Amino acid sequence: MSFSAVTKEELARITENRLCCSLAELAALVRMDGTLQIGDNQHYALNVTTESAPVARKIYRLAKNILNLPATIMVRRRLRFRKNNAYIVIIYPKGLEDLQKLGLLDQDGQVQPGIPAKIVKTRCDQKAYLRGAFLAGGSINNPEGNYHLEIITNDEKHADALCGLLNRFNLGAKISTRKNWHVVYIKESEHIVEFLGFIGAHHALLEFENVRVFKDMRNQVNRLVNCETANLNKTVDAAVRQVENIQLIANTIGVAALPPALREIAELRLQFPDASLKELGEMLQPRVGKSGVNHRMRKIDELAERIQASRH
Repeated sequence: MSFSAVTKEELARITENRLCCSLAELAALVRMDGTLQIGDNQHYALNVTTESAPVARKIYRLAKNILNLPATIMVRRRLRFRKNNAYIVIIYPKGLEDLQKLGLLDQDGQVQPGIPAKIVKTRCDQKAYLRGAFLAGGSINNPEGNYHLEIITNDEKHADALCGLLNRFNLGAKISTRKNWHVVYIKESEHIVEFLGFIGAHHALLEFENVRVFKDMRNQVNRLVNCETANLNKTVDAAVRQVENIQLIANTIGVAALPPALREIAELRLQFPDASLKELGEMLQPRVGKSGVNHRMRKIDELAERIQASRH
């Protein structure tokens, strides 16, 4: 089961104690995944389709408990290979009042754009609405990969409203388009963690954090190893160059012709080609710091360069 599916299963089990929050969550589920049918004599039916059995059960439970409306669940079996079943929850509103409670229609019976203010008056209502929107049209990448959470809708005004609602919580949400869909997304891992926390996905949050901490630690170790490897390569390359320069001097003017300080470090370098500058300095009497050894080696390099230039 994907990380998205596990997260939704956890969210589907949440039971709100407050009526307003339950209504906000149901309103989001219906707005995102529902279609309204109007039959003869103004008989209404809301068909809410989902591929998640737990989400279907939640929609059914909310419709029965919150609005006291009759509802049924149908299962449509997909024949195409590896396609999930579709669960259709059919809710039967008694009239316009029930559709207005869900924020689908305004007081004049016209389609309500965006997210009605009365549905998300309080912070807890806003969180419940976002939980419903995520259950209906959301997904989250496995934290082992790239951090990405999104909610998709085919309604541009609703996407704008969702983005605005998310950003009331400073989550850095943005919108992009994908074919005919509007995608509200969050990229920053810290913001995704905050979102999971306030919509109630606490187990998913802990799993996300565990993976994130492990990834950060692994990346830090890799950076340190790469840095150490790069430094080691630099040290080895410098030591090889220094040995070659000293050998050039030995084969031309002779190491004995060097000033005492340079001769001493040159002999040590030939004797200990793998030693670091710090280690060479500790072998000297009296000891010399790394910068002092480096200064002497530069003098030897400069002398070798002049000898090499004189040959040409």
